[in-house]
Amino acid sequence: MKQVTQTQRNGHVRVEEVPPPALRPGGVLVRTAYSLISAGTERAKVELARKSLVGKARARPEQARQVLDALHQQGPLATYRKVMNRLEALQPLGYSCSGVVIAVGSGAEEFQVGDWVACAGAGCANHAEINFVPKNLCVKLPEGVDLEDAAFATLGAIALQGVRQAEVHLGEVVGVVGLGLVGLLTVQLLKAAGCVVVGMDPNSSRCELAQELGCDATATTEAEMRAVARARSAGYGCDAVILTAATTSNGPIRLAGEIARDRGRVVVVGAVGMGVPRQVYY
Repeated sequence: MKQVTQTQRNGHVRVEEVPPPALRPGGVLVRTAYSLISAGTERAKVELARKSLVGKARARPEQARQVLDALHQQGPLATYRKVMNRLEALQPLGYSCSGVVIAVGSGAEEFQVGDWVACAGAGCANHAEINFVPKNLCVKLPEGVDLEDAAFATLGAIALQGVRQAEVHLGEVVGVVGLGLVGLLTVQLLKAAGCVVVGMDPNSSRCELAQELGCDATATTEAEMRAVARARSAGYGCDAVILTAATTSNGPIRLAGEIARDRGRVVVVGAVGMGVPRQVYY
């Protein structure tokens, strides 16, 4: 079968012919109909793999420490082989797809061959023709939901979890920083919950799309976002701010603290810098 893979050594992405996964207990085999590309998450993964060894170490200090520990415990040659084996291994991409069940493992009898399902999880819902998916990461589609829409289920669940963590209420003013795919889904969920939504993204076309989807006001700069948040909240600040951006900068986490009201809630969904400024949040 065909599968999209990435080499960790240099970040090369290609379509490979690989053996199909085996059926195991507690899950199902799914023939993929649609596989969603999560642009922010997957771009970040590819960009990390394209960094030099020093760049990878700086981006993943915890893994760098593990390498140093192995160096002391196992010696340089064994550590080098271990690191190179990992860098040369083909890694799957993707984590949100939909398809049709073609085989059912023991312990997953709630599914039947032919069921339409949505699947989630890195290493499970890959960009591949066939996936083995544990039953807790697979759900039958309700009647009337087509497979193309179902491929968005994982991203929708991520957005929904951010909204739940923000504990929003009817009529509250909520800021969304980062209007990519997850951010746009978050905007729509907040509007469905009866919130006033203000969004920010440096890409003006994303801001326009957010307004088409119901966002009450948008901004392309931090200064504009501060002004919009004050205007829409009568000067009090946002009741909650959800960060759905993808950046190493500490700008979003700082901005969230600046535009949130006293005792407002800040929820980090995206991959952003976490250098929390004490003066802003204290």
